[in-house]
Amino acid sequence: MAKSSTLFVCQQCGEQTPKWMGQCLNCGQWNTLVETVVEKKSGGKNSLGGEQKPVDVKAVVAFGDAEHKAQPQERISTGIGEFDRVLGETFAVGKRSGGIVPGAVILIGGEPGIGKSTLLTQMVIEMVESLPKILYVAGEESPSQITLRINRILGFRGDKNTDKNLQEKTKKLSTRLKFLTSTDVDQLITYIEQEKPSIVIVDSIQSLTTEDLSGAAGSVGQLREGTDRLTAVAKRFHVPIFLVGHVTKEGEIAGPKILEHIVDAVLELSGERTGQLRLLRAIKNRFGATDEVGIFQVNDVGLSEVINPSQIFLSEQAQASVGSAIACVMEGTRPLLIEVQALVVESQLAMPRRVGRGIQLSRLQVLAAVLQKHARLPLGTADIFVNIAGGFSVQEPAVDLALCVAIASSFKNKALPEKSVYIGEVGLLGEVRQVSYADRRVKEATRLGYEAVITKQTAPTVAALLKKLGLS
Repeated sequence: MAKSSTLFVCQQCGEQTPKWMGQCLNCGQWNTLVETVVEKKSGGKNSLGGEQKPVDVKAVVAFGDAEHKAQPQERISTGIGEFDRVLGETFAVGKRSGGIVPGAVILIGGEPGIGKSTLLTQMVIEMVESLPKILYVAGEESPSQITLRINRILGFRGDKNTDKNLQEKTKKLSTRLKFLTSTDVDQLITYIEQEKPSIVIVDSIQSLTTEDLSGAAGSVGQLREGTDRLTAVAKRFHVPIFLVGHVTKEGEIAGPKILEHIVDAVLELSGERTGQLRLLRAIKNRFGATDEVGIFQVNDVGLSEVINPSQIFLSEQAQASVGSAIACVMEGTRPLLIEVQALVVESQLAMPRRVGRGIQLSRLQVLAAVLQKHARLPLGTADIFVNIAGGFSVQEPAVDLALCVAIASSFKNKALPEKSVYIGEVGLLGEVRQVSYADRRVKEATRLGYEAVITKQTAPTVAALLKKLGLS
């Protein structure tokens, strides 16, 4: 019988030592030794020197059996449309279903206080209607603290729930939601094997430990071993498991990168701490696309879904203003209309400033040079400040054309025409280039009442467009 023990293994060269050291003696790398469970093998050797061990018949699956089992599974809805959108959709049993795949392990990360636990708590409240057993592993909070959050969410639903509905939901929560206060991963696995809950939420994975390792909670070895064991039990019993993960000061999910390889999906909840929007993105998703985004708005009790985010970004724009232009960008497969603001003033410095909020500084510098070269705008002695209204951050090049006309509008102190949207990438030669999902962007702008949509077809160059608008 195999006997387990622990060794410290270098993650760079594989060197093994019985105790931890700051530097690997073999490769010389620092802080690469991680405690790992090792089983001492007993028995014969095969022709290559490894342990002679017969293959379990159940481990070999014929293609015909695998094909039969590979039929699309019906997903479990979270009850939150934006959440289901990010998790993915499946067409099964003649209908479309979105949400959680049975047996999936999902890691959700984000800055402290961004709303990870709140979002999962709201998911529990919605899913308690359809799932008989929900297990919440309270690793960082006590059950009473989680209950306070649940009552706060339930108590501020306004007209959406009558008193009778609220009482029924509270009754179901009392019988169907269980809290586990133990942080021993082996005890958690034993509970899952015995009770077989419908879904498990671990808040957080950094709080779980196993007695097989001597490292503290949150160490690399504990994180990897705990996640590996939870993934194995999730696949065996088809129980979906949500893992809440901390992030480092650089914004990455804490722990080894292999943690993200083990799980089926990695979700990131992001947004400005002082802003009202939260964006849920899938960094990795084995059961869906990674180009979808869920948009939520912070309210008094938690997070609410944003069905039409363009209205939020354009809520303050009542009429055309100097230095303001509307752009259409894509978040995943969803078109969003945003307001681009620019301010151009005479510089008092030897080297004029270029400042951008929500936009890359390098992009702003390139566009300012293009306007100066091809549109003949004397911006060499002017400070240029650019802002994406609403605290939104834009990475894609489709915002280039709106940035150019906003800068020219502020420089000439002339407002742009009302109900117009500018969509296009601007090249170094001053040409307007085609962008992806152009038809979808135009359709969204038209749906929201914008009459003029300026693209490559209507404005082949920036110089021609500015001349047409009277800004050159």
